[in-house]
Amino acid sequence: MAQSPSPSQQRTTSASSMGRGVLKGAFALLDELRRQGGEAGLTQIANACGLPKASTHRLLHQLLTVGAVERHRGRYRVGGQLYRIGQAWQPHPGLRLAARQPLHGLRAATGASVVVTVLYEDLALTIASVPGEVEPLAPVRDGMGFTLDTAAGQVLTAGPPRRTAGRPETAVLEREQVMEGVCCAALPVCSPDGQLRAAITAMVPPHRRLQTVAEHTARAGAAITANLGRAAKGTAPLPPVLRH
Repeated sequence: MAQSPSPSQQRTTSASSMGRGVLKGAFALLDELRRQGGEAGLTQIANACGLPKASTHRLLHQLLTVGAVERHRGRYRVGGQLYRIGQAWQPHPGLRLAARQPLHGLRAATGASVVVTVLYEDLALTIASVPGEVEPLAPVRDGMGFTLDTAAGQVLTAGPPRRTAGRPETAVLEREQVMEGVCCAALPVCSPDGQLRAAITAMVPPHRRLQTVAEHTARAGAAITANLGRAAKGTAPLPPVLRH
């Protein structure tokens, strides 16, 4: 006959389940803040998450105490501490830093809004971005996701790139199929060993010559790959936060 759990084991199991429930609720609130554009009121958050206002308020207060949430004019928004922690997430070490200069160079050469995306669940998730000419039509921000039928999504789901990866003819070209007034050129970004790590996408108005944009985008992707190779030779930890 199986032994029944002891009272202490029951209390431990109950506490563990409660802890998981609190964490799940807290992350649901944070995700709702993201969906609301980063800021929302108590009633709005509670209704969207299907939680009682009292429970929502209690969870938000706990998040406030650790800096994951801030209050602003009676509303709640994602806190600076959570932002700092989130910046440490990288699907491939050094990718965000490796992309920084090439993205700005691509923006300067083409006027494009430029993003680097990685495959995350069922989205092409932006990990680095620089806004350009089409910003009023298609704003770009780190953390935003694109569906997999977009140019970036097609690159990320196409499987391992061919040996000619990085050349313009491997680009996915999209001419206003997803959004009127926005054309895209997307190419794979590989690590030095040839593994697909991300997609780089340039978004431009229709009057831009898309093949030329693709050529510039290919060079930016190759520059990111080169930067990844240099970064792999040695990385240093970030310094601690300095307070004066």
